[in-house]
Amino acid sequence: MPLSTTLANIAFAPRHAAIARFMRDPFGVQQRQLDWLLRCGAATRYGREYGMEGMRTVEQFQQRVPVVDYESAGELFLRARAGEGDLLWPGKVRWFAKSSGTTSAVSKYIPVTQEGLHRIHLQGPRDVMITYLHNYPRSKVLSGKLLTLGGSKKIEKEGETAFSGDLSAILIENTPRWASRRRCPPPEVALIPDFEQKIDAICRSTVGREVTSFAGVPSWNLVMLRRILQYTGRANVLEVWPHMELFVHGGVNFAPYKAEYDRLFPSEAMHYMDTYNASEGFFSIEDVPGSGDMLLLLDYGQFYEFLPVDSLDDRSKAVPLEGVRTGVNYALIVTSCNGLWRYMLGDTVCFTSTSPHRIRVTGRTKHYINAFGEEVMIDNAEKAVAAAARATGARVAEYTVAPVYMSGGAKGAHQWVIEFAAPPPDPQAFMDEVDRNLQELNSDYRAKRFRDTTLVGPLLTVVPAGTFMAWLAAQGKVGGQNKVPRLSNDRTIVEQILKIEL
Repeated sequence: MPLSTTLANIAFAPRHAAIARFMRDPFGVQQRQLDWLLRCGAATRYGREYGMEGMRTVEQFQQRVPVVDYESAGELFLRARAGEGDLLWPGKVRWFAKSSGTTSAVSKYIPVTQEGLHRIHLQGPRDVMITYLHNYPRSKVLSGKLLTLGGSKKIEKEGETAFSGDLSAILIENTPRWASRRRCPPPEVALIPDFEQKIDAICRSTVGREVTSFAGVPSWNLVMLRRILQYTGRANVLEVWPHMELFVHGGVNFAPYKAEYDRLFPSEAMHYMDTYNASEGFFSIEDVPGSGDMLLLLDYGQFYEFLPVDSLDDRSKAVPLEGVRTGVNYALIVTSCNGLWRYMLGDTVCFTSTSPHRIRVTGRTKHYINAFGEEVMIDNAEKAVAAAARATGARVAEYTVAPVYMSGGAKGAHQWVIEFAAPPPDPQAFMDEVDRNLQELNSDYRAKRFRDTTLVGPLLTVVPAGTFMAWLAAQGKVGGQNKVPRLSNDRTIVEQILKIEL
């Protein structure tokens, strides 16, 4: 066992024990998180408005404090950015994570408090490494650098006291020096605004160094890795960094990208680890290698509630952790030390286990297709695409799906706009596999497809390599956590993409 890993596991032992404790006592840990949050909230204007002083139970909390989303909480965030103190959290909020979301053209500013920085956003990456080293005690990942491909929005002054930027930029600004020494590229490269220039600078600054792990969104990292192969003339990434062993990914489902990563890293010693983190918080880590299921992090100063997706119009149906069941799609609601109070992120999750509590991200509350009553979620689509790719030998780079509406007596359909990294020999066979798998995964879709009652088979439109990246660039969403929306209930995104000329 490498000495660095041995020493790290000794140092990390208390934290690993804390993780084991919340796995054993999830409800008690969550109640203590809520108790602490309410004590802090009672000292704020928001807390006084909703009577947090003296709140003791989850039921009281749910009865008095409303569920909000960005649209309803944005004005409060704006006041906090302007310097109003003791509004959502004691004191003034210094940091705001700037995020445009998946489709919105208007930037969102999510508060990041000092407590949130240390208890959530900085603790998450530490727990990733703690979990990984526990699972792989002979790992040599600490012998090299961690390559991160973050966002490009530099820190900007907001009023007299606040600053905003991509969460990655905020973390670079606040990461301890000892941890920063493990990361590359240097901050002046990581925060280059122009994505193409940043990738070129990463090639110059990291090739030739010992890089053993990297982290980020799978799609953007693929762009970076392909550029590195062009830069070096190598056939695969292990010829550039022979000791690379870990990719920590998040933001989108990894399954459609797995085949391409296997090609770039042709080794069984390469490991992949899923995480669920966002500007609003750090929520889960894949703790069982290869499972795809992520352990819900319960002691981060975050209290969770879950609203069944079929009850989105009735927020009183939200349940705490005690009330969840496996196999149900829930909209995630979080209360946290970032000054978020019963905040609905817009993500949907499904529990795969309740002992301990493990989840998978299944989609977005606004990103699904239900134009004909089929209720197809992102998780359905991702699994169907991955299965079709395996069956046909295809590799999918990006895709999005939109309805083709009924008109002139024609039946409805789904149009799949796909950019292939390696096209299938028979495109129709690929789509037949997608269709067959969707019917197995989703009974509503199967009912609509039965004898072409409502929906005919899915339609495929193949676009050239680079189309989706060009669309993201046209939307001002290059790099960082930006990703392509998979499913839409209208044709806006599809029509924009089909107009891209390369």
